[in-house]
Parts: sequence; structure tokens; C-alpha cells
Amino acid sequence: MKKERKTARQILSENPREVISVGPDDAVLTALRQMADKDVSTVLVLHGSTLVGILSQRDYARQVELAGRSAAETKVGEITTTQVFYVTPEHTCEQCLALMHTKRIRHLPVIDAGRIVGVLSNRDVLEELIQEDEHFISILEHDMLYLTIDTGGAY
Repeated sequence: MKKERKTARQILSENPREVISVGPDDAVLTALRQMADKDVSTVLVLHGSTLVGILSQRDYARQVELAGRSAAETKVGEITTTQVFYVTPEHTCEQCLALMHTKRIRHLPVIDAGRIVGVLSNRDVLEELIQEDEHFISILEHDMLYLTIDTGGAY
């Protein structure tokens, strides 16, 4: 029995969320306010509609706060992580998790034909994999009940 894993597209369609973004010329304080208002820990950095980076609370803590800089005076583009790993809508949960694990990242933009269609968090992916595994285990347990035959006869 082969398990079918959901794709990034399916996960996003079940949990649609707004893509939260800022521009590289915005103040880091603007990005922090967006994160706080939307209750997220990461925002995409877009120049127009082009993805140019990703900014996390960790980036802020390390490159602004610990460096003694001001969030109001530091531009997002100065501290943005510009090497952004992403997936397409056809990538499976397992592929997304593997990429997140290998690259040690917590968020993956999902890009379809050059357009950002969403962002997956490691929580999104892990929760989906756990649900799929629980469902698969339930099916196996059910099948095992029917494979055990009690003939009631003596030997």
C-alpha cells in the first residue's frame, strides 16, 4: 500500500493565508510591526513582485539588536537573507521537509511560474505529515482486524 503525500499546493489550499511582505527599502521596524500584526516570525522581501529575500525575527535579533543598530533606521535590505530556497506547488510534504532540514530553514516560499502563491512553515509541513501517518496507521490497524481470522475450531 503506497501512501500518497500531499503537495505544497494542497496544503496551501487547505490553509490559505495572506503572503506577508515588505520592501527592501522599508525600515526593519516596519517589518517587525507586520510580523507582530500578522503573528508571524518571517516576512518575504519583495521588490515589486520579485522575491529578493526573506527576513526573520532571528535576522533582526542578530543583525540589528545584537549589533546595536536601530530598527527604525536600518533598512530591510541591509539585513535580508538573500539566498532564498523555495518549492513549487507540486513538491510533496516529504520533499519540503527534507529541504527545510537540509538547509536548516523554517519557511519555504511556494512559487508557481514566477509568482509567489504562499509560504509553508515547518509547522505546516510537520502537522500534515503527522496527520497522514496517523491516517495510514489507522488504515493498517483496520486491515489487520480483517486479516486475523478466528475459525473457532479446535486443533
